[in-house]
Amino acid sequence: MTSIKDWSLEHGPSGKLFQPVKNKADWATYKLTNQQIDTFWKDGFLNHIPLLSVDQCDAILKEYDIFMSENGPGEAELDLLYEFHRNQSGDVNNVLMHALGHWRLSPLFHDLVFLPSAVVKASQLLLPDREAKVRFWHDQLFAKPAKHGGVVAWHQDYSYWTRTQPMQHLTIHIALEDQTEENGTLEYIPGSHRWTRQGGPLPVLDFNFKDMEGIKKGEASIHHPLSVHGSYGNRSDKARRSAVLNYFADGTRSDTNEQLLKGSLVPKGEEMGSQLYPLVYDPEWFKDGK
Repeated sequence: MTSIKDWSLEHGPSGKLFQPVKNKADWATYKLTNQQIDTFWKDGFLNHIPLLSVDQCDAILKEYDIFMSENGPGEAELDLLYEFHRNQSGDVNNVLMHALGHWRLSPLFHDLVFLPSAVVKASQLLLPDREAKVRFWHDQLFAKPAKHGGVVAWHQDYSYWTRTQPMQHLTIHIALEDQTEENGTLEYIPGSHRWTRQGGPLPVLDFNFKDMEGIKKGEASIHHPLSVHGSYGNRSDKARRSAVLNYFADGTRSDTNEQLLKGSLVPKGEEMGSQLYPLVYDPEWFKDGK
């Protein structure tokens, strides 16, 4: 098998997607306002948050092509990916490509993990009472092809992550092209992050959806790990491709002795760090101007 570079060995940006931050004044420009933070804790999400330029999106989409091609990733790429589903739905009329671990494959996907405009905001939103040190959890790609793109069922992200404790996680969903109702933009139930889980089903049969107007290319939506969200299919004439970044606060522990991700074993009770869960932002960097 032909080997390729594993970019997870690099715990800092390469400079291929953006210029690394040089001083504390630069970090400050990426912060959310107090009003935005209050809205997040009220609704469980923020929308229309600019993260990438159009040129940055276009560059990432070129690297996206390997996942959308007829042959898909090769053996070397599949070996590094945590998951790859050419069509997770199994229905040829409702196709949903889903991948995890692509940050290990290329410099642009790798650098996206360290994007200052993402990690600074994550630091502000992971905990309700203070800024947090931010560690990377895992990335995702979701692609819905034109005319027959599939749905993403209503869910809470943390329902997939209970193997990590405590719950101090965050998701950033980046639109790499315009998202609309027609092509299956992400939708939320405001306030659902406060719903309790008492062992029974969540009350998702009687809700009021946020009237979503979609997000533009390069914009992101950011949501709480308990926010109920999902998306409908793509019946438009254009593909709907997105990139997702998931983070947790430093100090999060493994709650299992089984694999957390493919190839990742962290003994139960131990903090998650090392190669696959790098520290991507520390508020002290802002204070010290590192």
